[in-house]
Amino acid sequence: MTRPRTALVIGSGIAGPAVAMALQKAGIDSVIYEQHPGPAARTGSFLTLATNGVDALRTLGAERPATAAGFPTRAMLLWSGTGKPLGAAEVSMTLEDGTTGYTLKRADLYQAMQDAAGSRGIRVEHGKRLDAARHVDGGVRASFGDGSDATADIMIGCDGIHSTVRGIIDPSAPAPAYAGLINLGGFVRGVPVEADPGTYHMIFGKRAFFGYALAPDGEVWWFANVPWPGEPARGSLAHIGTGAWKRRLTGLFADDFGPATRLIEATTHELRASPVHTLARLPRWHDGRMIVIGDAAHAPSPSSGQGASLSIEDGVQLAKNLRDLPGPGEAFAAFERARRPRVQQIVKQAAHVNNSKAATGASRAVRDVMLPHVLKLIANSKRSRQLYGYHIDWEAQ
Repeated sequence: MTRPRTALVIGSGIAGPAVAMALQKAGIDSVIYEQHPGPAARTGSFLTLATNGVDALRTLGAERPATAAGFPTRAMLLWSGTGKPLGAAEVSMTLEDGTTGYTLKRADLYQAMQDAAGSRGIRVEHGKRLDAARHVDGGVRASFGDGSDATADIMIGCDGIHSTVRGIIDPSAPAPAYAGLINLGGFVRGVPVEADPGTYHMIFGKRAFFGYALAPDGEVWWFANVPWPGEPARGSLAHIGTGAWKRRLTGLFADDFGPATRLIEATTHELRASPVHTLARLPRWHDGRMIVIGDAAHAPSPSSGQGASLSIEDGVQLAKNLRDLPGPGEAFAAFERARRPRVQQIVKQAAHVNNSKAATGASRAVRDVMLPHVLKLIANSKRSRQLYGYHIDWEAQ
């Protein structure tokens, strides 16, 4: 096989534009195909972009437009539902050069990534739901729901945790695992909270987990992780209205320390819930000229604070391997060797965090005793430096 010159990128969330920009930097042309009819809606939750993600964006020359939509977040304070301080931690380690992590609305990061790709002439085709793909002589042909098709040297699946590309590569691939939690979030103005801008407050409530951060402009960004036995059918939570969610959430947090009930009651926009899924170990990431990256290959829960950052890292690493190695097979194998140990460790750590959020009875008491000691051990530890200080040297051969 020879080095690819063209690529089909499936999905325009975070991994898609990241890998497309990295491919261009490596001399490979790509087109992004997105199933949604238009850009991301201006609703939804928010996420953290850790220092390692910022570093990967810097390699792409896309750091400033992406982080401009958010605000720096450095510290995290943890509390029990009774108001007992459980310790402090870094949201994302601040590097020696001053690089810090950011919190951004998901739709803003999506839009910033698409804008950055578009400014470089990378085309995004909307309304392109992937139906099938197959190897053809020297490449891959993808077929879309609108009856069109496209061919390129390789195909990269960036289509998220419910990836279609993953199933094409391996029809026996494991399904994402339900984490036992659903996630909701909101944005509120006019509600005073005792918090410094850029500091997260995380509260292990008696019945659910609540977190919030104060943005520099005074808006409070909040989220709730609610234990939900039994995996909801896909799309079933959409039938629950905002009023019902607000009543349920205020009831869950009524006896807890903190501003949860005030923030939830003051939320005026529509609330949407989503089940938390993870993908811990996917046996096959690639086959021939097809590969999956980002959440399509390895999806940690939002508790990791690393989903977006890992997706951007993936894009940079994959493009570098495609640039440096003689063919897709060698590049894909090298990519997997470089990425699998790191991402699987992060997925595993996030699963432990999820378990602590849903702890009850004696488990909750043990958590509250042990957590302050654990936080002290990991502060500025080798593990933290490996997590947040991770750097892909683009210039190295």
